[in-house]
Amino acid sequence: MAAYGLYTHIAANKTRSMLLLGGLFVLVYVMVYAGALIAEVLSYGGAPADYYLAAAARDLIKAFPFATGGTLLWIAIAYFFHQSIVDAVTGGEDVTRQQQPRLYNLLENLCISRGIPMPKLKIIESEALNAFATGLNQRQYAVTVTTGLLAALNDQEVEAVLGHELTHIRNGDVQMMVIAVIIAGAVGFFAELFFRSFTNFGYYGGYGRNSWSSSDSSSSSSDNRKSSGGGAVIVIIIAVALIALAWLLSQMVRLALSRSREYLADAGSVELTKNPDAMISALRKIENRGELPGATSAVMELCLDNPREGFSDLFATHPSVDARVQALVKFAGGHDPGPIALPSDTPDDQTQGTGDQAPPPLPKGPWNDATDPAGGALPAPTSGPWGSSTGSSAEPSSGPPSGPLSGPWGRH
Repeated sequence: MAAYGLYTHIAANKTRSMLLLGGLFVLVYVMVYAGALIAEVLSYGGAPADYYLAAAARDLIKAFPFATGGTLLWIAIAYFFHQSIVDAVTGGEDVTRQQQPRLYNLLENLCISRGIPMPKLKIIESEALNAFATGLNQRQYAVTVTTGLLAALNDQEVEAVLGHELTHIRNGDVQMMVIAVIIAGAVGFFAELFFRSFTNFGYYGGYGRNSWSSSDSSSSSSDNRKSSGGGAVIVIIIAVALIALAWLLSQMVRLALSRSREYLADAGSVELTKNPDAMISALRKIENRGELPGATSAVMELCLDNPREGFSDLFATHPSVDARVQALVKFAGGHDPGPIALPSDTPDDQTQGTGDQAPPPLPKGPWNDATDPAGGALPAPTSGPWGSSTGSSAEPSSGPPSGPLSGPWGRH
């Protein structure tokens, strides 16, 4: 369903969510069928290819209830515990108004102004600048921000980020992103399980060894066995191709996450805060500073900005910051300040110097050589306990000084 506005975008998200969940079951059945093919080859290696295809189909029918139950169990685990899994990966912790009054009040004011139920608030102890929303229903919704973002952004910019995440919740983007993570995780888990299991012969050694297989093997002729020498190889190639295809499709479900969701969330933030410049400056500060240490690609796809880009930007889940800023300038009337340097960037810039800068001048004291490192005399003489010391060409002072001496042993 093409989304031409906010309401069609929300309806399209609901439709895609149902289609993706149905596609998850199809991919799991494909994986089970591929596994049955490999099991039949391992249990009986002298049959033609059509025998393995038919036998694997019968095995799939027998395994259908177990595959369906396993998939439903995976969805149930993800439904109830996905937030705990994300928190375990990122280190997010719940916070209260007493712990984060500034952040809590900003989020609460936005929710009150639009009648939006207050989601949970979480903090990640990280210097990265990022935020994301999670949850599949009203009781699970949560907004997570990093301490680095709170330190680098002012109140207006933090409010714009919170408005962006609230818009994701209101538009149904969060459910779509979480479901995509569930599909990629489930199929990836089964693909790895099959490859590990069937690499070690005998794990499913008796899976396809049935009474009909023994009767067929006893009645098969020697000519069929000779002609079916390549049947097992062909079936193995088909099975591996099916597993690889299912895994690839599970990874490509991120393409169902339309990039327009980020543009709409940026626009929703401006609609909530009435401040396009705050959203633009927040994006500029977060730009290329949002990488969460230890976070997987699935978690980064949930974030406000995902600095990871796919091949030729084809599989990137977020539009570039420049594109999002230009959209806000064009349609919301904001002003682009360009890339913004943060104080935390200064030490890195200094360490990247050429190294041929002049050393700092020596401290002035009663015995130092009062000559400039570049070769010239210092502009002002330094006074010490025995007179002026302006350089090697200076005349020593004769006679008592006319004023009080300055220095460690001067007259007080």
